Amino acid sequence: MYGLQAPRTRAPGLLLAAGMHAAVIAAVWNYQPTNAYQETSAPIMVSLITAPQVAQPVVTPPEPPKPRPVTKPQPPKKTLLSTPTPAPAAFETAPPPEPTPPVQVATTAPVKEEPAPPVQLPIFNADYLRNPAPVYPPLSRRLHEQGKVMLRVFVGLHGQPEKIELDRSSGSERLDRSALEAVKQWKFVPARQGDTPVAAWVRVPISFSLES
Repeated sequence: MYGLQAPRTRAPGLLLAAGMHAAVIAAVWNYQPTNAYQETSAPIMVSLITAPQVAQPVVTPPEPPKPRPVTKPQPPKKTLLSTPTPAPAAFETAPPPEPTPPVQVATTAPVKEEPAPPVQLPIFNADYLRNPAPVYPPLSRRLHEQGKVMLRVFVGLHGQPEKIELDRSSGSERLDRSALEAVKQWKFVPARQGDTPVAAWVRVPISFSLES
């Protein structure tokens, strides 16, 4: 039991010591100059500020100066001394030749060609020609053959028949042959172109009829 009472005798001393320390601390804390100094003096905050990077301007090299044109010194102008020009020597000039008259070329107007006169066909039925009529074949009479023959005759410059062609038949060979033989003996008036006789073709009709 005695051992448990010893700690009770130390507790008041500890409390007293703790109270004294607290009073000292309170007195020091409440001292006004210290408090005023603490209230008025604000803490200084120091911070490192990095300066912003400034872009460096691009420096273009200056253009080289243009070479100045070299002006050559002009030589001093020479002053020409005016010398009197000698008077031209007098000489005789030949008179100008007379102008030759222009050659006149005779121009003839184009001659208009007159149209050629028409051709007059040969004539075969004139009375003065006395051309005999074709012979009517006896057999053709008995057979009562009749018809019209058309001949084409080429008449020369002197009126003679140079060529005879059968243009259209009468239907009877005997009548056609009789007409051809008769025209071979005929005379013609030649064709004319103006006053000039020309050779030309002409048609000659010959009729065979039992009623005549």
